[in-house]
Amino acid sequence: MNTVLGVFVGILALMFLIVAHEFGHFLVARRNGVRVKEFGIGFPPRAAAWLHVPPKKPGTKGKNGKWTWRKLKKSEWAKDQKSLVFSLNFLPIGGFCSMDGESDDDPRPGTFGAASYWRKTKILFAGVTMNWLVAFVILTILAWTGLPALVEHQFTIPSDARLSAETPVVVTEILADSPAAAAGFQTGDEFIDFLTSDDVIEYNNSHAGQTAAYLVRRSGEEKTLTATLNTEDSDYLLGITMSLGSTITRYSWSAPLVGAGLTVQLTGETFKGLGHLLVSLVSGAARQVSSDASVRAEGRDQVSSATAGVSGIVGIVGSFFPYALSAGPTYALLLAAVISISLACMNVLPIPALDGGRWFLITLARLKHKKLAKDREQEIVARAFIFLLILMALITVVDIIRLF
Repeated sequence: MNTVLGVFVGILALMFLIVAHEFGHFLVARRNGVRVKEFGIGFPPRAAAWLHVPPKKPGTKGKNGKWTWRKLKKSEWAKDQKSLVFSLNFLPIGGFCSMDGESDDDPRPGTFGAASYWRKTKILFAGVTMNWLVAFVILTILAWTGLPALVEHQFTIPSDARLSAETPVVVTEILADSPAAAAGFQTGDEFIDFLTSDDVIEYNNSHAGQTAAYLVRRSGEEKTLTATLNTEDSDYLLGITMSLGSTITRYSWSAPLVGAGLTVQLTGETFKGLGHLLVSLVSGAARQVSSDASVRAEGRDQVSSATAGVSGIVGIVGSFFPYALSAGPTYALLLAAVISISLACMNVLPIPALDGGRWFLITLARLKHKKLAKDREQEIVARAFIFLLILMALITVVDIIRLF
């Protein structure tokens, strides 16, 4: 049941993040005079649609007239409408914003092609801006309610940070004839004075060969246990295994600053990860042509290691979200923020089928003092899109294999 709920939440979260991305394009396109033909939630086949109908009398928009919504009959779906169409579609895999004249060289007034270079830039990058904004809002909320540690040297405002344990460090096993056994430790004991297992280890290391006191909670009661630890050259100091424990940090006035700082930090980490992935793939692939079998094996290991952390929609929805949700809604929200940042970072890359790639092609054409021809643009984007579809299919197959 938890898995089913996690999958459902994952689908809703991805839908929201992609629709937010497309809504960014929609808002900026409309504000810059570009006509949006249809804004859709989900992908066709279409389930229902509504037409944004202008006032009956021309020129009455505002004081004397107002726009209304009219449900489109199924017989009208195939017709080209002059006003905005809002649609709900059956495939819950995102959304879309269909602008009029999306090719760079369309000269008709009100089209994307007729917009200036600066307006096109704003429209193309409005989606990624919206994804960064969504991540900022989520991380700001979590900074108020309780933000888990996500990355090393995580951005913080020390003067406003209040650290507390979310899940305690729990003793899971006690070695026979160990200092812990002699001190009376029992499985299930919860450490009170330490927030994480690293804190316990650090304390043990600083008291090697000495007497150390531990405040624990057992069946709701607090107890102080005293153990004489082994020396530094021993196999172990205390003689227990324990859960990791986790901490959360809460902020008050600085929550928006933490949300902004962490968004920037995670963006940098995402680009760093993408760079490492690319270098590893290229290096690993290059080693495959070596005549040395050991070098080829190293290359295969390098590629395998680089792709181990790569996942697509199936992995995110079928594995990541159920796992995150089982840890609590805080972690599901945190995962959504990370995915939103990842969507932003991916879409600014100069890949022709993505926003950054389309801007890159238009910019190259401007540097040559001409517009990008429609046929040429469609050809480049179509090839890149086919490549992305093949890549997504391969990642999906790997995700399915991991799941089962």
